[in-house]
Amino acid sequence: MTQTHLGKSIAQLSVLIQSGSLDPVALVEESLDAIRTYKDQAIFTRLLEVRAKEEAAASSRRLRGGRSRGLLDGIPVAWKDLFAIAGLPTTAGSIVLADAEPAQDDADVVKALKAAGMVAVGRVNMSEFAFSGLGLNPHYGTPLNPLAFDVARIPGGSSSGSAVAVAAGLVPVSIGTDTGGSVRIPSAFNGLVGYKASRGRYSMAGVFPLATSLDSLGPLCRSVQDAIWVDAAMRGRFVPEAGRAEPTALSIVVPTNVVMDNAEDGVIAAFEATLGRLSAAGVKIRRAAFPAFDRLFQVMAENGPLATAEAFVLHHRRLAGPEAEAMDRRVVARTRLGEKITLIGYLETLKVREQLIKEVAATLGSNEFIAYPTVAHVAPALAPLEADDELFVKVNGRTLRNTLIGNFLDWCGVSLPCGTGDAGMPVGLLLSGPKDHDEQLLSSASAIENIAVVG
Repeated sequence: MTQTHLGKSIAQLSVLIQSGSLDPVALVEESLDAIRTYKDQAIFTRLLEVRAKEEAAASSRRLRGGRSRGLLDGIPVAWKDLFAIAGLPTTAGSIVLADAEPAQDDADVVKALKAAGMVAVGRVNMSEFAFSGLGLNPHYGTPLNPLAFDVARIPGGSSSGSAVAVAAGLVPVSIGTDTGGSVRIPSAFNGLVGYKASRGRYSMAGVFPLATSLDSLGPLCRSVQDAIWVDAAMRGRFVPEAGRAEPTALSIVVPTNVVMDNAEDGVIAAFEATLGRLSAAGVKIRRAAFPAFDRLFQVMAENGPLATAEAFVLHHRRLAGPEAEAMDRRVVARTRLGEKITLIGYLETLKVREQLIKEVAATLGSNEFIAYPTVAHVAPALAPLEADDELFVKVNGRTLRNTLIGNFLDWCGVSLPCGTGDAGMPVGLLLSGPKDHDEQLLSSASAIENIAVVG
């Protein structure tokens, strides 16, 4: 996009498009040109130029004829390389799937956003097979965090290209997946809004899986309003159900265990300052321990993580054959750990999970949400992680810690930018709620967004 439109939200672009001030064809041309000429060519794995121009032209005709499909008509969108695009193989950030059978049809959610008038401009990079929270990819390159000015820093993963594409102003929104934090982590690292919907909120048809008991989807964008509009369209709704709550009607509980362990001083300062602003605005805040957090990490240590077990089942034949040599060695090593997870251990973890979900839900008041830092540190430097696999494993675990709690407990969640930490890098506040409380969550996130971001 030209400088005029770089970094604008969906809502800002929609006003221009719906008023006739901005033609969707011109907008998509600007987006494609910006992508082609951007200094970092590791963000997109595939441009959909022909499709994008056709969809933009169709949008332009509708708008000129007074037949707009709604507020998203003509808005560019990028798709993580896990979503089926008709006529293309779904490569999931891996070269071993480059020659896979092309998809016969778009994924259901791709169809849904096309039906809303959105313009698919391309596929974006990711951690291979979505199995890392850091965003490194040795095959297509690692998209660099565009907000880092001291050293090259990671984008966060696994939806790395999604976050960088939006943060760099190449598109206003990208759709990612989240199994342990893959929407919320890169959103936090890049100063964006990242919404992880409740598992099962959208159709998963045509989405390449990682761990089906944990997989969920959501947009990475510039505002909660944008997320609300995209959420509605992904479910085939023309009118969003989420509105904007009043801050004085919101209650937040801040955990006192696990989530702040070994947190950077800058992250703590930004988070606590945000809590102060929220309290001053009338948000009710209390602090409490969540024994379930300690228990879920204990059961994972004893039985192995659910994501690792399910990823191994998905990839075990690939790991036993020659394809393993062409995969990211770190993904191979992590996935192979699933071979040690027993069926008894897996089933026991599922049983404990069900118990903990009920236990935590029973401790929350009506319309009460959980808040803590999305990640306990800001985006770290890239070079040390590329050079040291042991450090990679350690940092990956620390990066995923806070967000995977929400996946294990089947929450929905929104990461909001809430200030800066070390090296001036963004810090995220994660607001979470029980499964299927998405409308209430989005309404509450909308209520506190400006309060969280200011300062």
